[in-house]
Amino acid sequence: MNTDERPVAVVVGATSKWQADGRNTKLAHGKVLDDSELPVGIRWGVGGAIAQKFAREGLFVVLTTRSAANAAALEKAIIEQGGACMTVELDLVSRESITRAFATIRTRAGDPEVLVYNAGYLEGRDLPPDKELLEHVPVEIFETAQHIASRGPFLVAQEVLPAMRQRGSGSFLISNNQFSLRGRKRLTGQSLYYPRVMMRTLAQVLTEEYSEHGVHVANVIIDGLIDSPGTRALARAQKNPEIVMNPVKIADAFWYLHTQDKSCWTHDLQLTPYPTKPSY
Repeated sequence: MNTDERPVAVVVGATSKWQADGRNTKLAHGKVLDDSELPVGIRWGVGGAIAQKFAREGLFVVLTTRSAANAAALEKAIIEQGGACMTVELDLVSRESITRAFATIRTRAGDPEVLVYNAGYLEGRDLPPDKELLEHVPVEIFETAQHIASRGPFLVAQEVLPAMRQRGSGSFLISNNQFSLRGRKRLTGQSLYYPRVMMRTLAQVLTEEYSEHGVHVANVIIDGLIDSPGTRALARAQKNPEIVMNPVKIADAFWYLHTQDKSCWTHDLQLTPYPTKPSY
């Protein structure tokens, strides 16, 4: 419970599919990894780093995840750092789950001052090399990608933007990737990412609709490989560690967006590691 009545930050997708026991980690490495020697800031990828950053800045952080057990270690870490948080289960494929989750958040924490939409998915990664073409992609994979990349943020926006509009302030920040910039062929080992173009378009629409009401909407393009237990162990990260993006520094960018003066808001921010060419 938010007994101190702190401003509320909700991180949708606070855990990572690349955390030590994440789905992508187990898919890529065939096992759970040991992250005990890794910095606490990177253990849960971008979502975990953002949650820790906003908690350190004094906000009450709500972690959302499909299963509360996934966020138990992150919640413990935030509390040990002196922060305040709670975990709420939320399944973005289910409208009922989204409605129920935000009813709980409003009752136990309050209306969010900031919402970070950081949901990810791995659908498509396990398709073999001879199944790269669209004709081979099961419609269920496409539907899940649409749920997470388009329908999910639409429904979440409907839950939080009315209160932000009425209050005249708030931040709605979307964590996106380079595949939102233009359609690209899905390569072996990649998720079905082209529905993320709709995620960026939604951010643009919400910017036009809600900026005049004092709500800051921004789409953050994370253009590279994000450090986490699962990605750090990949061969390409081991070979070229300079291409790996620090989630703690990514979290700083989200805090920067949330605290920007209204006279100069950023609405589309692209973050790219220095050795690689930015995606366009």
